[in-house]
Amino acid sequence: MFIRKNKNRSGSISIQIIRKIRGRNKVIKTIGCAYTQREEELLKIIARDEIEKIEGRQSLFIEAEDLVIDAFVENIENHQIQIAGPQIVLGKIYEEIGYNKIIDDDFFKSLVICRIVYPGSKNKTVKYFKRHLNKEVSVYSVYRFLDKFHSRYKEAIEYQTYEHTRKILKGRIGAVFYDMTTLYFESSEEDELRIAGYSKDGKNQHPQIMMGLLVAENGYPLCYEIFEGNKAETKTLLPVLEKFSQKLKIDKPIVIADAALLSQKNIDHLTEAGYEFILGGRIKNENEQIKKKILTLEIRENQPKEIRHINGRLIVSFSTKRKKKDFQNRQKGLARLEKKVKNGRLTKDNINNKGYNKYLELKGKASVAINYEKFEADKYWDGLKGYITNTTLSKSDVIAEYQNLWLIEKAFRISKTDLRIRPIFHRIINRIETHICICFTAYAVYKEFERLIEENHLRLSIEKAVEEIKDIHQLTYMLPKSKQTKTKLLKLNDIQNQIIKKSHDHY
Repeated sequence: MFIRKNKNRSGSISIQIIRKIRGRNKVIKTIGCAYTQREEELLKIIARDEIEKIEGRQSLFIEAEDLVIDAFVENIENHQIQIAGPQIVLGKIYEEIGYNKIIDDDFFKSLVICRIVYPGSKNKTVKYFKRHLNKEVSVYSVYRFLDKFHSRYKEAIEYQTYEHTRKILKGRIGAVFYDMTTLYFESSEEDELRIAGYSKDGKNQHPQIMMGLLVAENGYPLCYEIFEGNKAETKTLLPVLEKFSQKLKIDKPIVIADAALLSQKNIDHLTEAGYEFILGGRIKNENEQIKKKILTLEIRENQPKEIRHINGRLIVSFSTKRKKKDFQNRQKGLARLEKKVKNGRLTKDNINNKGYNKYLELKGKASVAINYEKFEADKYWDGLKGYITNTTLSKSDVIAEYQNLWLIEKAFRISKTDLRIRPIFHRIINRIETHICICFTAYAVYKEFERLIEENHLRLSIEKAVEEIKDIHQLTYMLPKSKQTKTKLLKLNDIQNQIIKKSHDHY
């Protein structure tokens, strides 16, 4: 006889005892289903004990204590073992940020924690509630909560998040980072909010919404707004900033955004409103006079140069690494164009300034060809990067601040990958807004957990830490005589001990 484990559709592992009879495997007994490594190991121990019983290998002289323990273990059911770590650790963080003061509702708290440890559809959420929280909820009760919640708490949650971020940053938010992303729906139907548009996820045929996110230093969240799916990125920056400053009544920080948000209208409004800014510059789109000046600057690695600009200062830096990447990207773009030209798949409608189509030209009356002189001329721009600013910061400080934009890219990556903010399965606007509010709250808790790990030098990634707390279980049992129900944490490993201790000592 031997132990076999099978992976079920639900993601659980079935532990079975198998015996080979006439060359075929036969299931003798199914021990149970495990959802984590620890549960799997426990079921394997029970299975090995069961095999010994069946094969008659157990000692005839069993101590009374062993019989008691053996009977206890044999009667443990799956529902008695629950995941406790997320509620102990992330629940503590949730409360320390202060969300429980806004919403005195464990349901919202559990939805936020579930989004971090078991992100997915509402059906998956219901399974989490039943399996790990011992709560019987239906998909419809989740939907009713989303409808009830709607946007009632959004501003309060944003304010509490801002207050927590300000506390972390010692009371000063000197710079804010803004960017947009697209969130697509698993649906083909559009409405006034869900509209097909250019998708950063490559899902151009799916309805989508736009989400603008504002974060502070280290990617700590501040606020967000959602827009209809075909909204131009350049038209989202100012509404978010205005709502942010109006709601929170704060001094105007330096606004940092990438070149996609660079429009003269945005710059004019930022200047009129008294904002300082650092924006990614599209140096190849500047006028001929500025472009000639840039190419005569002889910019070297770590020696940025500066020229006067209509919007303040234009700082240009050079990177050998960026030069190599720019060249490789141009080569790939050229190769794709050459293949399309060779196959006759391009027409005069493809001649435009979009991407590498700028290298195309009309040859004769109808033939599309590649202008290799344009391609060669572009090599002088490889490795150059521009920054437009009206601040008085040094050139190196401007570049350093702008380079922190990767933090918001990381925020979007966490939201999309770790928290599964998309695809969105809802179609009612109230539910869409609540879903995004839950994800925003979960991101704030996630970032605080990450900070706790770093500041306490626990030497593990946030992903590993989440996996560790998911593997912290508790056993609920009833004492046979007193009928008293008790709950005990199963033995923790060293890392889990440290996480729980630090999460409670830290605050």
